[in-house]
Amino acid sequence: MTFNFFMQNLVNALQWGSFYALIALGYSMVYSILMLFNFAHGDIFMVGAYIGLGVSLGLLSLFGTGAAAVLPGWLILVLTLLVSMFLTAFVGIIVERVGYRPLREAPRASAAITGLMIGIILETANILFLGGSRLKFPQLIESVTYNIGGVYVTNKKIMIVLVSIGLMLALHQLINRTKWGMAMRAMAYDYVVVPLVGVPMNTIAAMTFAIGSALAAAAGILFGLAYPVLDPYMGVSFGWKAFVAAILGGRGSIMGACVAGFMLGFIEIMTVPAIMIVNRLFSLSIGSNLRDLIAYSIVLVILIFRPHGLFGQAYSSKLRL
Repeated sequence: MTFNFFMQNLVNALQWGSFYALIALGYSMVYSILMLFNFAHGDIFMVGAYIGLGVSLGLLSLFGTGAAAVLPGWLILVLTLLVSMFLTAFVGIIVERVGYRPLREAPRASAAITGLMIGIILETANILFLGGSRLKFPQLIESVTYNIGGVYVTNKKIMIVLVSIGLMLALHQLINRTKWGMAMRAMAYDYVVVPLVGVPMNTIAAMTFAIGSALAAAAGILFGLAYPVLDPYMGVSFGWKAFVAAILGGRGSIMGACVAGFMLGFIEIMTVPAIMIVNRLFSLSIGSNLRDLIAYSIVLVILIFRPHGLFGQAYSSKLRL
């Protein structure tokens, strides 16, 4: 494995990990506040991608394309990102209000099953209104490839990683430097006692779902930009893998969700070249379709030695942001 080959795969891993990290943040935030996992979150990622598709097509029809375009593609992309995050945040609020708030005092298994059912409803509604065929996400900006020391990087990959990191930093600032962030951290510390001192639990819960859904929408749009094929079931795989990243990072840890998301992307991407090298060295014929098996076996080994995750708190039922 040459240095250039390693760096090329590292760039791909950063892009792939960006999707996992943004989605995993929603899982961690909801668990921090309400001590439950929103298993519909992967399908909210899918909904955000489709909302982005509709918003982008609407903006393109309104402002034109090509030489007749009134607005440049990058500005349409920014508007698509902002409007879609805003609309998907309302989807998250509705999911919290209709699906989870009535079950706040119910057994955790009921909330988990509810999340799975909400996900199925979102998938079925997508198929009902848009059909089961895959849709193509419009290429809002032209792809440009740069050769940096033998490593090929596109402007889209650079933008995806930078936007993802920027959103993560913005979330960090929101949580640590605002009044609402202070309330969220207090709720994460003790969600039973804190409402007794005046913190509005319903408002904080709705805000948490809204922020997590907005980040999932951003991941969906960035995914559509990199791999412009949207599928009604695209949220299933990404949702469960991001859930694994949230567990690997430490349940309820924002920092852990970010780090583990990028780590999971690195493990997945680097598994394929590792299989190729092993096949060549030992004359084996291990197929690349075993990528997920090998990658998640590595995650399992990590959790065996770090059962509370990378940033989880051992011997504590209070998981902080």
